[in-house]
Amino acid sequence: MAHHHEHEHNHQHDHSHTRGHDHTDIDWAKMAPHLEAQAELFTPVYERAMAWLAKEVTEPGLIVDAGSGPGVVSCLFAEAFPGARVVAVDRAEPLLERARARAARQGVADRFGTLAGELPDVLDELDYPADLLWASRSLHHLGDQRAGLAAFAARLAPGGTLALLEGGLPSRFLPRDIGIGRPGLQARLDVVEQEWFARMRAELPGAVAETEDWPALLTAAGLKHTRTRSFLLDLPAPASDRARAYVAASLSRLREGLADALDPDDRATLDRLLDPADPASVHRRPDVFVLAAYTVHTAVRPL
Repeated sequence: MAHHHEHEHNHQHDHSHTRGHDHTDIDWAKMAPHLEAQAELFTPVYERAMAWLAKEVTEPGLIVDAGSGPGVVSCLFAEAFPGARVVAVDRAEPLLERARARAARQGVADRFGTLAGELPDVLDELDYPADLLWASRSLHHLGDQRAGLAAFAARLAPGGTLALLEGGLPSRFLPRDIGIGRPGLQARLDVVEQEWFARMRAELPGAVAETEDWPALLTAAGLKHTRTRSFLLDLPAPASDRARAYVAASLSRLREGLADALDPDDRATLDRLLDPADPASVHRRPDVFVLAAYTVHTAVRPL
């Protein structure tokens, strides 16, 4: 359950990874390197979000990362809250292996645990209620999001906080007119990603259509909605090699997963953008940037 891992309506987590046009199932283990690179690039955003959360959540004993993926953000929580134990929860054991290895490298393994299984039921296996439960783009992988939020809320300690990262803005990597193809390519990519996302949601077991008013849904789960804030990642051109690699990986996942939904001209443009030998490619062009916004909603379980 990544992220992502690591995407909204920004599917830079990355929902655009599909196996063929009609397959909306996601191979998270295969995505691990991309998920890690993305979360590492977005670290400044997560750090600012954690500083903001720390104003509301003082000295948490247990932090649960529900849908942790490879654990980049889980480990950032361990650093940001040195008194806390952190449990990374994900369905994909290969991703949790990477999370444990990262925690060991970062010297936080003594207060870092993992729990493998399907959200939200696997949360019943936690030994203690959570003082902070972080769900970053994992809720939208559950068919019944309302029931999922109720289950998240039930795992909170009285006075505990649920932090939900959903929504935000689609990422931008390129100017509207890039000198090749028809201007506005990224806006058209957003449309096919939105259609893919709707299909992914519709195919989930027990899928329930829900108005995505996150504060209202948090309130319906018996929590008191407290705050909503968006955090900007602004990496202007010229992009670093790391940002460039992330852009190339994101566009190539789109090219693999959604190519059938694009018109031939846009497919041809994407191919040029992804050809390292082409001076117009994202590997070489000077105008590549990363601009993205992540939105976090918080709510507290009444005492």
